[in-house]
Amino acid sequence: MAPMTATAALWRASHPGPTLVVSALALILGLSVGLDAPRLALLVGAVFAGQLSVGWSNDAIDARRDLAVGRADKPVARGEITARAVALAAGVALVVALALSALLGAGFLLAHTIALASAWAYNAWLKRTAASVLPFVVSFGLFPSLATLAEPVPALAAGWAGIAGSALGVAVHFSNVLPDLDDDAATGVRGLPHRIGARGSALVAFGALLVGALAVLLGPVLDGAALQPVAVIGTIAVVVIGAFGLRGVVGGGRSGGDGPEEAAAGGSGRGAGRGVFRLVMLAALVLALQLAATGLRI
Repeated sequence: MAPMTATAALWRASHPGPTLVVSALALILGLSVGLDAPRLALLVGAVFAGQLSVGWSNDAIDARRDLAVGRADKPVARGEITARAVALAAGVALVVALALSALLGAGFLLAHTIALASAWAYNAWLKRTAASVLPFVVSFGLFPSLATLAEPVPALAAGWAGIAGSALGVAVHFSNVLPDLDDDAATGVRGLPHRIGARGSALVAFGALLVGALAVLLGPVLDGAALQPVAVIGTIAVVVIGAFGLRGVVGGGRSGGDGPEEAAAGGSGRGAGRGVFRLVMLAALVLALQLAATGLRI
């Protein structure tokens, strides 16, 4: 295989969309707490490498399952790259992520290690259980604190910021699996979203986004700060995005049924589920901007 072809296949196996979005969130939050350029670079680099490790470990672990269901969107299943190469890349990325984390201090290293261990546990085992949402609650709940722990004087982010992060994680989980519900069911993967069905998962995803937006809106106020206009605007934006998505979910679910085969967001199949996921990612960026503008340390 030509080096450029292998590199392209490896990049596609990293789940580039979520990897770039999460890295962008780290950049936004790092800027919001005023990190200097070296610390900001370490933060984004550590998060980016960590996300690469999570994406690659997912495809390496799921290689046989993806091949069994003919996942045309997975480079390993298409024979463009071997599962062993992807697994090796995941291990290297994990080492790089932890090495960069160590340079930001013991607190950051501990928090990032817990977040990555949680994500890898999901890939290896928890995705098949009713506790599949737990790694997203843990990893995303810690995410705002990565920015504050990267500061010269490290500290955990405000509690309401952690709540917002966990809510975002719930939304990401319940929307991310929507395109793959049928394939997952065919290979015995029965996480929490699979148990409540496509329509229920979409409803949970958008509901969690609203919880996150309200946490950012009201959390600082409960801590004694003034109501931030940007938080109000962000909450309205999240509500609009959620209403747009829910319109399709509710409108498309009138025929009954609530199993994995049910259409999500008013459509059917992988494309409809990806539509819901893109809306959730858009709302995630809005939520991150809310966090950045409001502050994380109140």
